[in-house]
Amino acid sequence: MFSYRHAFHAGNHADVLKHMVLIQLLQHLNQKDTPYMVIDTHAGAGTYLLDGEYATKSGEADSGIGQLWESQDTPEIVTDYLDQIRELNPSGRLRHYPGSPFLAEHIMREQDRLRLFEMHPTDVRQLQENFRKLISHKVANGVELPARGKRVMIQRADGYAGLKALLPPPSRRALVLIDPSYEDKDDYRKVRVAVDEAQKRFATGTYAVWYPALARLEAQQLPERLKRCAASDWLHVVLSIGGYAEGQGLHSSGMFVINPPWTLKAKLEQALPWLANLLGHGNGSFLVQSGTAARAPKERSA
Repeated sequence: MFSYRHAFHAGNHADVLKHMVLIQLLQHLNQKDTPYMVIDTHAGAGTYLLDGEYATKSGEADSGIGQLWESQDTPEIVTDYLDQIRELNPSGRLRHYPGSPFLAEHIMREQDRLRLFEMHPTDVRQLQENFRKLISHKVANGVELPARGKRVMIQRADGYAGLKALLPPPSRRALVLIDPSYEDKDDYRKVRVAVDEAQKRFATGTYAVWYPALARLEAQQLPERLKRCAASDWLHVVLSIGGYAEGQGLHSSGMFVINPPWTLKAKLEQALPWLANLLGHGNGSFLVQSGTAARAPKERSA
């Protein structure tokens, strides 16, 4: 159950896609003054060393951020993504790769709330330690922080179950990120059920699901099942870098977003041809689909 460590995969092409989309969702939420909540059901360690043992052993960052780091004249949403990574590497040397929790914390405002779930015992300890260092760094640099424990909460708990307890949020604004490892094929079912049940509690939230676009039947069926259970407009995007035979590493991944910003599709359509060509060395491909809700359940009070 605890064999997966994201440190091996940090900064790869799948992270590029996931975090590029995540940044756009967060920036869109920031356009309104009303506070919002971000819920990350599988938070990982928060940040990763790209020159550490795990990352250098896999070399997967070379298929993603490593190729982008020195890029110039990039599409708008790729620029937004690189700006965030560069801010967290102020020396100009690419050493630290932020996971979703650190990207969210960096973009969110003082009034917003971040709720993080992680079950891996080592990763949750690292997540807690990484946030302790982050907070200490901010305090040392004169940043005024909200009351301890209110803005960021970290739990070693099942994110699927934790999600239920947090919806609907008090402000009625939230972004939910669901990105398990899918090493257990039952995660495909759990994701669909979690999204379905979450929408019944909070139909107007934004739900972002990452998944590996594999030949496995469950992976192929997941986006179609999410389309059928979507309670709002949806956006589905896949990025493939090619170059691998089936079974020899992850070469494609997807993001499925329910209730996306209306501007996101056009930005992805502008960026993905460039990104697929660069990361795929001319052999990459992409898919962008959008649609309307198949059904519209009534929101249920908590």
